[in-house]
Formats: sequence, C-alpha cells, structure tokens
Amino acid sequence: MSKNLDEIDLKILAEIQADGRITNVELAKRVGISPPPCLRRVRALEEEGYIQGYRGLLDPRRLGYDVTVFASVHLSSQADADLRAFENFVRAEPLVRECWMLSGEVDFILKCVAPDMATFQDFVTHLTAAPHVRNVRTSLVLHNSKYEAAVPLGVKVAG
Repeated sequence: MSKNLDEIDLKILAEIQADGRITNVELAKRVGISPPPCLRRVRALEEEGYIQGYRGLLDPRRLGYDVTVFASVHLSSQADADLRAFENFVRAEPLVRECWMLSGEVDFILKCVAPDMATFQDFVTHLTAAPHVRNVRTSLVLHNSKYEAAVPLGVKVAG
C-alpha cells in the first residue's frame, strides 16, 4: 500500500468498495469531511489507479450461466511471445471471466462461466486447439463458499 494514503483515503476506498453507487454527499458524510474535498480525493484516487472502475456485480446463475469451471492450462512454450499470444487468445473469449498466470506446474488458470456443459465443452475443444496449449484440466464448481470481490483493507500491509 502506498504511504500517501491517509485514514480518510482508506475510509473512502472502503465505502466505495462496499457501495460503488454511493453519492459523493453520502460518502463525505460517512468519512467525516465535506463533499468538495471528498470529491477531489475520489478523483485523485481514480487518477492514481487505486480505483480502477465501477461496475455492478451480477449473479451469473440468475442470468442463465449455470456452469462455472476453472480450467488449468499448461502451455508447451513459456516464451514471452507465446505467453502474450495465449493471453490475447483468452481476452477474446467471452466465457473466460478471469485469467491468471501462475508459477509452477500450471501456466494459467481460467475462471469460465457458461450457460450449460455443452457450451463449455465446445469452448474446451476450441481452447485445446489454441497455439502452444499442451493440456487443459478442468474443475467444475459445485458450490461457492465465499465470494468477496474486494481488497481486505482492514488487514495491515507491511512496509
């Protein structure tokens, strides 16, 4: 965490993280400052990259995406160009919601959603045919015990 964040900045980030639709007036009231400096702080936090954007969190199952799968992908080449090519490939795939490059035995893990298993299987066929993909292992999500799309601001960061 940057040393230039003070207690007010952290409160602002926590409130926005809890409710991205909060008004500036309500935010200012909750963090204990007036609206104009609150808005300046929010804009500075956005410009400095602490706030990357605002979005609604949708329930995939309510929208018909009943299948969530994690796909572990092992590439045959870890050359920079091949890694970038794979990342570009997955960025273009709408079923891939997250892509993480890992160290160790697996090169990438993908979080995918699909309306049904047939659609996901079609995607796996497409994925395994992508350049430099050696193998793909999938794990079907049975149940999600925790989903917290937030940074744990209450945990102290060393440094």
